[in-house]
Amino acid sequence: MASKNVASVDKDICVACGACTKVCPRQAISIKNGCFSFVNADLCVGCGKCAGTCPADCISITPRIAV
Repeated sequence: MASKNVASVDKDICVACGACTKVCPRQAISIKNGCFSFVNADLCVGCGKCAGTCPADCISITPRIAV
């Protein structure tokens, strides 16, 4: 069962430093096209480690939207 929250990246602010990818316990974040971080919502557990590490403050933890 998926968690209630998921990480969300503001790609306009992200500097693609990779700090978030290093702390994600589920390896749910990757750098997309060398430009911004991409979150695989299927893997993300919404723990917030990425948001706490991001120097650009571009990651927020938001409620997961059921599809």
